[in-house]
Amino acid sequence: MYGKAAILNTLISVVSAGTILWDGRFNDLTASSDLNKWSWANQVGPYQYYIHGSGPVTSYVNLSPSYKNPGDTNSKQGAKITIDSTAKWNSDMWRTELIPQTKAPINSGTVYYHFSIKRGSANVPSATNEHQIAFFESHFTELKYGWISGEQGTSNTNLQWMVGGQSKWKVELTADEWHNVVYEINFSSQQVSFWHSTGNNTLVKTAGPFSASTSSNGADWHLGVLRLPRPGNDGTGAEDWYFSGVYVESGLLTTSIDSPK
Repeated sequence: MYGKAAILNTLISVVSAGTILWDGRFNDLTASSDLNKWSWANQVGPYQYYIHGSGPVTSYVNLSPSYKNPGDTNSKQGAKITIDSTAKWNSDMWRTELIPQTKAPINSGTVYYHFSIKRGSANVPSATNEHQIAFFESHFTELKYGWISGEQGTSNTNLQWMVGGQSKWKVELTADEWHNVVYEINFSSQQVSFWHSTGNNTLVKTAGPFSASTSSNGADWHLGVLRLPRPGNDGTGAEDWYFSGVYVESGLLTTSIDSPK
């Protein structure tokens, strides 16, 4: 009986982990310079790397075990993504973004986009500029930080989850606190929900479902940050954003911060 129970518990554990459709946890990269191996003619690795400034990759993306959420033992390292006045791509916006390199159906049925995000106490993001974070090209769901046009006041230190440009959840973004996020997206019913926790706490559904114009070609989710210009408020100081535990999952949602093996 004990043997059968142990086998059953193992099977339940495996099933409850869901199925990783695309793995962006940086485990297969030895350094951020590996991102340079990708090109339109040589589409290798977990990420497309083309939305960045004119400097070397280490000016915009760096990897280290110290950059990951320590609660996720199956992520070997995390990424520090930097934007500054040189991080401009086809616009005057500051932006450094990574795109999933995959043919997996991450834009079909019900899928879960996992990532953890934090800021540090150095190179602090501007609270007076709008930041679009981990967004889809059509912006049907995304995070935002900083002052958003139309808001009262001149600054905003909240991290906000948006659906179609409308805030559905917010929390103060303080230094060195990991925010664990899942976008639950049902592309069939066109609904989105939001799961969240901090540190190594289990994810909880925090908002949703909401109707959304879910639209993605499977290659338009931007892991990273885009900062909009604001007249008279475009200083040159760099901003650092940290990302960890990035993957897209189907099946049952993994609510543990310790990502699947």
